[in-house]
Amino acid sequence: MRSDQRRSITVRAPGKINVYFRVGALQDDGYHEVASLYQAVSLFEEVTATESDTFSLRFGGPIETAGLPTDDTNLAIRAAKLLAAHTGYQGGVDLTVLKRVPIAGGMGGGSADAAATLLACDELWSTGVGRSGLASLAAELGADVPFALEGGTAVGTGRGDELSQALAKGTFHWVLALSDGGLSTPEVYSMLDRHRDDHANELGEQPEYVKVETAVLQAVRVGDAESLADSMHNDLQAAALRLAPELTKLLELGESRGALAGIVSGSGPTVAFLVENAQEASELKSVLMRAGVSALTVTGPVHGARVIEG
Repeated sequence: MRSDQRRSITVRAPGKINVYFRVGALQDDGYHEVASLYQAVSLFEEVTATESDTFSLRFGGPIETAGLPTDDTNLAIRAAKLLAAHTGYQGGVDLTVLKRVPIAGGMGGGSADAAATLLACDELWSTGVGRSGLASLAAELGADVPFALEGGTAVGTGRGDELSQALAKGTFHWVLALSDGGLSTPEVYSMLDRHRDDHANELGEQPEYVKVETAVLQAVRVGDAESLADSMHNDLQAAALRLAPELTKLLELGESRGALAGIVSGSGPTVAFLVENAQEASELKSVLMRAGVSALTVTGPVHGARVIEG
């Protein structure tokens, strides 16, 4: 079969911001319970799945992807192979990922790729697993994958993969400040654990189980940006700032030039600034760009993974 006759499906899946993130005490198995409020934002990965006898992956788009693996260690390839194993599908797939979400930026770009791959392959292969079945597979791949499939605004508990949709009204406007380098999520968690150990007397014993505060849920429920700005929090932020001290100045710059609040998204180093409206978003983006910071404007919440072609 010639390549131009092969069937393709293209799926778009969103990056996310953690507008609230609490981390419980380190447990015996080396993991932490977390409580997060995720918001999917209008920065999308696109995955095109094309019929093939083997599994392959290539990247395109505005993000530098030279350092990304294209073998079985990549989450998108793992997603495709997991679905094939689950359904007994005997073929493969050629995946082309158009990357827009920063790599290792705390916005779940790799998870969006995996979610998009699951949906694209289920459609391409006619395996009929459907969204609820795909959600179970997504949870096997990583904590952020089920949310990229679902989108919207959601509370994540457990390891972050136990999702419940949060009522959200209106549109929130964000300015994302992007860093040249990434931060390793395991390193950020290790720094948090060390920080807690070093300051155990002041910080006290950490709770094993954590939850999203009511004030945050109420802010998104009524669509109130100022209330959300007052209640945003990220336990990983202090650790990210210790590993990347330049982010402190970046937060100060944004908050002094019109942002209602700034927060390190997830394990960083992307910083998300919440602003009142589209005009203020545009103005803050200009301020950051003039300061030599790569920045873009997004809105949330947006839908999860969706077929856009095929």
